[in-house]
Amino acid sequence: MLEELKEKVLQANLELPQRDLVILTWGNVSGIDRNSGYVVIKPSGVVYEELTLESLPVVDLEGNVVEGTLRPSSDTETHLQLYKAFPDIGGIVHTHSSWGVRWAQAGRSIPTYGTTHADYFNDKIPCTRDMTEREINNNYEYNTGKVIVESFENLNPLNIPGILVKEHGPFNWGEDPMDAVDNAMVMEEIASSAYYTEQLSGEKGSINPYLLEKHFSRKHGENAYYGQY
Repeated sequence: MLEELKEKVLQANLELPQRDLVILTWGNVSGIDRNSGYVVIKPSGVVYEELTLESLPVVDLEGNVVEGTLRPSSDTETHLQLYKAFPDIGGIVHTHSSWGVRWAQAGRSIPTYGTTHADYFNDKIPCTRDMTEREINNNYEYNTGKVIVESFENLNPLNIPGILVKEHGPFNWGEDPMDAVDNAMVMEEIASSAYYTEQLSGEKGSINPYLLEKHFSRKHGENAYYGQY
């Protein structure tokens, strides 16, 4: 079942340690087949070196396992809430990458300081609000997804392909699983650059809005002209 999607999810998961986005088992990638509504995701607690196509669980959008013998990631319910709320995304990654976690633990959104940021994110990278005691103690992973979705009430998730969950870490998404991993890697670089920018100049103002829009639109949307066609 979904062998092509499983291959994409496997390769995307294997990229996480290769790109220094995770240590141990601190991360997971999933992908969705929109026709069936089935999601392929990393199994819980399995080290990356032991992942195989056969080890990847398949779940439906209600979290029921429809194929596989291993328990899906403990973050599965968060992934499912994002797939339900953001119908145009095809892959999701959650990491505890070093720079992303630092901003998340500080409870700060990442300001838009330059064109490196603007090439991939059309605004600041948001940080979620505090979760309530009830949200944490009842359906924690489900509520994590809901808090992320709440943060995008007036934002386009395709223009801002990631978020920091306060005191937790980053979630990113994309057109497919590998695109989500690419966005996670970019966000980690942006988080590092923003920190050092503030060390050098304090909390400077955001990028010129015309420059922000120019750099984002060069790569995204119907008028994009970056790359080969």
